[in-house]
Formats: sequence, C-alpha cells, structure tokens
Amino acid sequence: MSKAKFLAAVALGATLATPALARQLDPSVPADALEISKRVQCGEADGKPAVYHWQGNVYSRVAGEPDRLLFKGEGMNIRTCTTVEDPKRGKGWRLVSREIMLYLDPKTGEVLRKWDNPWTGETVDVMHIANDPVNQRPSFPINADGTPYANASLRREGRWFFMPFEVPLFYTNPLGGKYQDWTGGKYHAMEIFDFAFDADEMLDTKNKTAYPIVSWVRISDWMPWMKMRGRQGQMVFNAMGNKLTGYDELPAVLKDEIALNYPAYTTAPPVDDARPNETTWTVFMKWVDDKMPAAKPSGGH
Repeated sequence: MSKAKFLAAVALGATLATPALARQLDPSVPADALEISKRVQCGEADGKPAVYHWQGNVYSRVAGEPDRLLFKGEGMNIRTCTTVEDPKRGKGWRLVSREIMLYLDPKTGEVLRKWDNPWTGETVDVMHIANDPVNQRPSFPINADGTPYANASLRREGRWFFMPFEVPLFYTNPLGGKYQDWTGGKYHAMEIFDFAFDADEMLDTKNKTAYPIVSWVRISDWMPWMKMRGRQGQMVFNAMGNKLTGYDELPAVLKDEIALNYPAYTTAPPVDDARPNETTWTVFMKWVDDKMPAAKPSGGH
C-alpha cells in the first residue's frame, strides 16, 4: 500500500470509527483494527467501565518434585477507556484500570489470610494481588514508527475471532539492589492471554461493545510474601474468565472482599490518571515496610 493510500485509509477509518449509523468494522483498516482492540478491552463508551472476571488454579513447579496445587484464584479488573488525539498519529484511546486476584484455600474456597509454607514450615501472611493502577499507553491508528496499526495476532475461524498474545517480562526487581545485571535477582515471568469473541458481535457497531472470553496463564517467580528465600522453583497461574455486563455479576467472594478491604476497586481510576503502574513487587515493598517495626538506633560507647 502506498503512503498516500495508507493515509487515506487511516483518515477514512477515523471518520467512520464513530458514525451515526451502524456499520461493519474492517480489520484490515488501521482505525477499525484499533476499534476492535478497544471493543475487546473497554466498555460501551468513553468513561463507561468494563469489568473482567477470571478464576483458576495456582501451582508450584519445583525440579525433582510433583507440581502442587497451592491456591485457587479469583480475580477481577475494572477499567475504562478514553479517546486521545495526536496531531500526527490520529485519534486513539487509552485504558486505565485496577485489578485484584484473591488467593483462596484450594479445599474450602475461603479467602486466605495465613498460609503454611510447605517448604519452610513457616506460617506467613498472605498478600493478595491488588494493583492500582494498571494502565496502558495510548494506542493510535499510526504507530510511533509511522507504520499502520495492525493486530497481528487477530485471526478468524468461522464465527469466532481469536486474539492470543504473550507478554515476556524481565525487569529490575524493585526489592533487589542495583547489581542485578551481575548477580541476578531480576523479575522473570511471562503472561499469556488468549481472547476469543463472536465475530458478528464484534464487527457490527450496532452492538455497543463486545463480550470476549479470555484465558490467562502466568509463569513467574515465587510471590515475595511466600518468603521462599531464593528457593528454586516457579509458580504457574492458569485461569479463564470473561468480560461481564457489570460489576454486580462478580461472584460474592470478590464483592465481599472488595467491600471489606478494597473499596476503591468498585470503580476504575480517572481517565487522566498519571500515576505509575503498580505490580506485586512494588505493592509488596510498601506492604512489608508498613508491617516491619521501625528500626531502633543501636547503642554505642
């Protein structure tokens, strides 16, 4: 496609992205491909929330021993999107969100407050995943390098669209020091998302949004609150869920825990939220610092 034709297609897509009359989105048009991604992630319109829910299992994987079912997991993310414009890249959108995942007793399904570590014999406090915010950079029909936006992972099979993607993570662990490039300790994980959604629901803009199902896998280091002291091994999270029609569809175990301990999570962050994202590691640092007694000055002579 020539540059002139590409820019014309972008302009046409941008003009048609929010029409008065319903139409069919075309994944080959950059602005429409971007709109499909927005309909996957967001609610009905700017500022209207969307809620994702998932549930699954959390296993250990340690060399030389069978995998263990450590926890059941019950999670949610509440998000909203807003339109953003760039003079060179066109009209795009930005997502803001916050999310929770509870660790549940694998036998009773109850929310865990304490956990008996089977490797160390120590009983530790459980810190559930509660990250606020988890925001995304803006997306536009023209990428930062000037190429057209395209959802390379999107594929259609009959009435279904599938949108799988992987997020390899390898970054400086905020709990470690500045020598991690030499001594190790960097956070190493992979997040794997597989979305599936009805093509007719997605492509026909008479539907205000779409309601995908999603599977989520995470392979990661031990959670810091487990107090594993550098033991070899990994965690494997495996869950499935979907976008709900509203917050009230969440299961009682999540709504009760949010009401008790996380009241802010009934709504998404403001669309102009400029805070840095939180992770398990940054939240744990604050959590453990709050729990640790203040250091007392040592005496001297």
